[in-house]
Amino acid sequence: MRSVAVLGLLLVLLTLPVDLVVVRAQTQGDAEGVVCADPIPTIYERVSPAVVSIVSMAINPYQPGDRVNRAVGSGVILDSSGLVLTNSHVVFGRQAITVTLDDGTVVAGEMVGSDPVFDIAILRIPRPSTGTLPVAVPGSSARLRVGEEVLALGNPLGLDQTLTRGIVSAINRILPDTPFSVFEPLIQTDAPINPGNSGGPLLNRCGEVIGLTTAIMPEAQNISFAIPIDLVRSILPSLLEKGRVVRPWLGVQGHLVPPSLKEIVRLPLAEGLLVEVVEPGSPAEHVGVQGGRLDIVIGGDALLLGGDIITHVNGRLVDTPERLTKTMRGLKVGDTVRLTLFREGKSQDVEFVLPERPFIPQDVLTHRSISPLGTIRPPVKPGYRL
Repeated sequence: MRSVAVLGLLLVLLTLPVDLVVVRAQTQGDAEGVVCADPIPTIYERVSPAVVSIVSMAINPYQPGDRVNRAVGSGVILDSSGLVLTNSHVVFGRQAITVTLDDGTVVAGEMVGSDPVFDIAILRIPRPSTGTLPVAVPGSSARLRVGEEVLALGNPLGLDQTLTRGIVSAINRILPDTPFSVFEPLIQTDAPINPGNSGGPLLNRCGEVIGLTTAIMPEAQNISFAIPIDLVRSILPSLLEKGRVVRPWLGVQGHLVPPSLKEIVRLPLAEGLLVEVVEPGSPAEHVGVQGGRLDIVIGGDALLLGGDIITHVNGRLVDTPERLTKTMRGLKVGDTVRLTLFREGKSQDVEFVLPERPFIPQDVLTHRSISPLGTIRPPVKPGYRL
């Protein structure tokens, strides 16, 4: 039954809906020439039955008082077999998960897979004894443009099935404190989102799910973020089959060497990734990669100097974000990786087999607390965690 459900959900995600009411338009800038004509109330009536409320509970046995911690969020049913998409920070590490359907039915949720890094989780709920579960239709976030109208559905502050409206304010937005190697380009929207919206769907005007609401900037007015549905698609097979996302692990953190650094610091420097931190127990530590020791601030950016500079990975230059990202995406668990290090004016190579990246406490993102829709700090230059 599990394999059938997995195949069914994948087919749903890969198949475009055929029953949407659309009209052809010749408006300038509309690459597809297709505009959905359904009014917003119709979209709400169609999609809201597939939006659920989620309450999760964690118990800390080592804390005498306040041992029970509860989180409240939202989710969206994407498959009639009972698969529910939500945020990982709503359900990760929880002992009990309760899901309330649109009709008021309360059922237990079972974790299928969760990825705290991308903040995506899949739950399973039982099928009803009669009838079928309502489902939402996933769309695509690949062609989103700034200025497009979007709708957010969820349960902010416990107010069930609340609909808000806004536009796409920006795309490919990287949040502060998110390591750039994680490469989680988010959708920024001004649709009003509040605690309790976590894991709820962000919809386009076709009523398709094009994102999951995940974070807000509380110091601002209506600056919110959603995970693109295409990112969900990319990791969904791994969550369904393995319950997690399998990533290779080098165990280094750092920044690309900025041009200004060469002008200010009179030290031999090469182009590449400046290693600032070597994670304990990592393969990089085992082969002797060295991290930084001198803390300096240049142009408002804090750097740790004195560590190795990774100039090549498997013979490929990693001196730009594009080259580093492309090279890292080509690595898999079990691959042999060769790092060329620049240290004290000389180059040397180290080599090791890439293990699977273990869960690290920092993976529970600091800008998303256990309470729904955590807070984030003002923008800072993101670094790399490899």
